[in-house]
Amino acid sequence: MVYHSSFVDEEGISKACGCPLLPLKSHIKGPAPVSEQDTTDIVDEAITFFRANVFFKNFDIKSSSDKLLIYLTLYINIALKRLEGCRTLAEGTKAIINLGLETVPVPGESGFPFPGLFTAAQSKKEAELFRNYLRQIREETSGRLLSVAYRHNGTPNKWWLAFAKRKFMNMVLP
Repeated sequence: MVYHSSFVDEEGISKACGCPLLPLKSHIKGPAPVSEQDTTDIVDEAITFFRANVFFKNFDIKSSSDKLLIYLTLYINIALKRLEGCRTLAEGTKAIINLGLETVPVPGESGFPFPGLFTAAQSKKEAELFRNYLRQIREETSGRLLSVAYRHNGTPNKWWLAFAKRKFMNMVLP
């Protein structure tokens, strides 16, 4: 059974491209609202549910927050693939920074992994808002992923990096 996002109440949450711009407990500047540090946000859910959800080939969507969870699960999978060959935390950090510097496609552009999952942007302003939100959430996810993919002594955590070999929803990753 697939784990779904607990963020189903979307009152007061703005959207871009059919995706809720959920609050993040982040210090990274961006369009996401700031969440309390002691609460669980979508990034926490994505990392917590990743090792279970990556085994599924189908993902039924129960709320629009599940779309963001799917996107983050794929992003974590891509990030783990980049970390796979990195033997130290310093190497892993460098690989993650390089991943963060790549352009972030939005729905309607080539390179977006889930063309039918989100609606195309209605304007350039909406596209930029969504691009900036995805960039912010990817950076936040990357930082938190490093803390679980590597132990405190800087060595790789094989119980996390082993999941780099998994294909999420049968998608071939770059």
